[in-house]
Order: sequence, then structure tokens, then C-alpha cells
Amino acid sequence: MMEVAAVTAISGKGFLGDASFGRINRQVLLIDSETLDAFGIRPGEVRENVTLKGFGLSDLAPEDELIIGEAVLAITGDCAPCSQLDDLRPGLRSDIQGNRGVLARVVRGGELKLGDPVSLARGEPATSSP
Repeated sequence: MMEVAAVTAISGKGFLGDASFGRINRQVLLIDSETLDAFGIRPGEVRENVTLKGFGLSDLAPEDELIIGEAVLAITGDCAPCSQLDDLRPGLRSDIQGNRGVLARVVRGGELKLGDPVSLARGEPATSSP
């Protein structure tokens, strides 16, 4: 995993060039930097697509929508820790249970840039762009 300055989100598909591109519910993995810090993990090590700072992901529910840059992402649920985490540190998979981040799908595509503000969409759900 490597940090990039910008990424293109494609409606219904995910991030252009990502290994999860085209999946239905697991298009994007978001985690907060506070969780990474608490577990001594560097950004990218848990294979997240987006690392957020100062945004409470644990308060989100399925179908909540986040606006990041030009894109809208709909939360699909919590991400279950995988066995790859134990390769980083033995026991990490069970330690991070419930804090692995959230999965989302791209509802409206567009560009996301490093440092873009993040907000919770209010009111009517965003519609897919053609």
C-alpha cells in the first residue's frame, strides 16, 4: 500500500486501480488515524484505502453517507479483521476486533484528494451519477 495525493472514485465500482475495484459492498475501507496510533500501526499497513483524522467512524451506521472531496461513500458495515493482521503482529487480529474500520461503496464518483474535508451527508441520500 502506498500513499497517493489523489484518487478517482467510480460510482458503483470503487477506487480506480484498487484491488477491490468492482466489488459490491467492499469497495473502500476507511479507518481513523487514532485507531492506527492506538495499535501502533502505520497508515496503509491494514490495507485501508482512506485514513481519516478526527472523524468518529464508530458512530456510523450502514447506509450513512460520507462526502469526501467530490465523492459520496455509503457505509456498508464494519470490516472484520482478517488473518493478514496477525502477520503484522501476532494477536492483532483479535486485539483490533471492533476497531478495524468501516467498509463503504461509492455512491457518487469523483476525485478525493489528500486533506479533503470529510462530512456526513444529511437529508436525502445522494444518487448515483451517470
